[in-house]
Amino acid sequence: MTKIYFANGLFSEQEARYNAYMVEQIRNEYPNVEVYLPQENASINDKNAYADSIAIAKGDTNELVASDLVVAVLDGVGLDAGVAAEIGLAFGKNIPVVGLYTDSRQQGATNQAKLEALQEVAESQFAYINLFVIGLIKQNGQVYSSSKDLVSGLRDYLK
Repeated sequence: MTKIYFANGLFSEQEARYNAYMVEQIRNEYPNVEVYLPQENASINDKNAYADSIAIAKGDTNELVASDLVVAVLDGVGLDAGVAAEIGLAFGKNIPVVGLYTDSRQQGATNQAKLEALQEVAESQFAYINLFVIGLIKQNGQVYSSSKDLVSGLRDYLK
């Protein structure tokens, strides 16, 4: 059975709900796939309880290295530090990563006014995401710009 590790921030209500929504979509589309969602692991992620940094690192690392694929949400003001670490770990273990980057500022790449604005300091109309992290993903996976395309594209990575 293929196992997917779902990587995203999980500390806000918005993140937790989105994670649950995305994992539900994946589980519905691929019922024979196991999906590990860290926020469902109460032993290390119930914030009313206590788990130290080593317990958290070991718990999620064990799940990640036992996975066949990582789905990483790349959205946000900045890439979540935990997600970046999980992408690096997956790369080091040769586990493919499929990224989801839905930022609407990606649009308009052929708009001449937006392209000309790049010549003016601090006037970029496009979102920035760390290219080192994107490069790690693209060496053994890919980045999708919609959740629908990501869920559909998972088929290419499932055993």
